[in-house]
Amino acid sequence: MSQQNVYDNEIFYENFKNLRSDEINFNDIIETPILTAMLPDLKGRKILDIGCGMGQHAMQYVKAGADSVLGIDISENMLAYARENNSADNIEYRKLPIEDLDQIEGRFDVITSSLAFDYIEDLGATFATVYSLLEDDGRFVFSMSHPISTACDGTYDRYTRTDKGERLYANLHNYGIEGVRKIHWVVDDYELYHRTVATLINTMTGAGFIIEECQESHLPEEIRLKYPDKFGGVIHHPDFIFFRCRK
Repeated sequence: MSQQNVYDNEIFYENFKNLRSDEINFNDIIETPILTAMLPDLKGRKILDIGCGMGQHAMQYVKAGADSVLGIDISENMLAYARENNSADNIEYRKLPIEDLDQIEGRFDVITSSLAFDYIEDLGATFATVYSLLEDDGRFVFSMSHPISTACDGTYDRYTRTDKGERLYANLHNYGIEGVRKIHWVVDDYELYHRTVATLINTMTGAGFIIEECQESHLPEEIRLKYPDKFGGVIHHPDFIFFRCRK
């Protein structure tokens, strides 16, 4: 099974750092607020953050009162940044691919993941392992790229635009054809997996989860109008999808 590690590509990593250093970015303005709002009370909780990246979420959980956080990621670059910039006595960062989650011992009250499952080929096996790592009545809260976004295979323009470049509507092709997508995003052959919304739901319930909440990405109208070049497409299609599940 492939284990993509594009964040250790220096060109991709530097570009990603530059994107995140901009205060007006999709992660901080859209994705993180929705994910955070879906979390249960974290006080005294033992948390696993899958695909922890630069460690912002792990630090956020500790500040919210979590007893301990284990963050795993496959990228040396991301883990090095996390250890340098988002460290605490009760945060542990470990290099581990998602495909090897079954190597983790113990159980967790809350398991989270931010935009990491896009890269996983066997999502059913991953969700089954997550289920086994949760305490009874534990919560699993995660985000992924929305299937309307992952459907794009790079062979057509994502939007139809006016002569001035204003987005009129989103284009959607081959939504029903699932599988790997290889596109150009900073680097060639950036790889992710496209699945329909139905497949995501059935994979979660098939692993045993009860779905408590689902959200699609959105943001306040005043922000969209203030930054039309960056967020002008949000009203045409959601970039992310979010779920909170219970064991």
